[in-house]
This record gives sequence, structure tokens and C-alpha cells, in this order.
Amino acid sequence: QEQLVESGGGTVQAGGSLRLSCTIARYVSSRHFMGWFRQAPGKEREGVAAIWPPGGTTYYVDSVKGRFTISRDDAKNALYLQMNSLSPEDTAMYYCAAGGVTSPLASANYLYWGQGTQVSVSS
Repeated sequence: QEQLVESGGGTVQAGGSLRLSCTIARYVSSRHFMGWFRQAPGKEREGVAAIWPPGGTTYYVDSVKGRFTISRDDAKNALYLQMNSLSPEDTAMYYCAAGGVTSPLASANYLYWGQGTQVSVSS
């Protein structure tokens, strides 16, 4: 059984919106950070948004503040990333991650990863 499975990627025009979803296996603890990361070709993986499920505190990289929203559905054990006002600079493979202990936007702190879903934004 895969631990995290992403969906919702695709190709949109600049200014458009996409909603990414991540289904998380039940045995993955909800008492650690969960987040979304992205990696564009030739670039390092970047933390985009994270959430601390027990309290609901959210964290965002500056470049997406005001445009992206991370949320969680406890009943469905799912994580979401609503992305609005997309720009070509947002083009990347997006990954769902769980099991983060510290530094919510640092990829090295996460234990569980999905396979990724591609987001492409055309100008």
C-alpha cells in the first residue's frame, strides 16, 4: 500500500487555478507536520506549504503567500493544496509529504513522500 498518493496536477494557463489532493495512509501519524513540496527541472526541492494538524497552524513560502492554501480533511485523511493565480514560475513536480518533526518547510525533515504530480502553467 502506498503511503501517500497525489492527484490533481495538470496544465493550466497563467492566472488559472488547480487543487492538488493527497490521500494519506491511516497508519501515517497525523501528529506531525504535513506539507507540499515542489521541484522544477534543475532546481532543488522547495517547501511550498505545510500544516501542523493538531493545531491547524499553516506555513507558506513567501512566493505563494496569498495564492496557495493548504488544508486537511481528517475524516478523509487527505491533504489539499488550493493553488490560485498560477504563474509559469509555479511549474514543477509537486510532492505531498508527511511525518515532519521540525522545520515545516524543510524537505529533509519528512519521512513519507508521494510520487508527485506534475503542474505546468503556460504563459
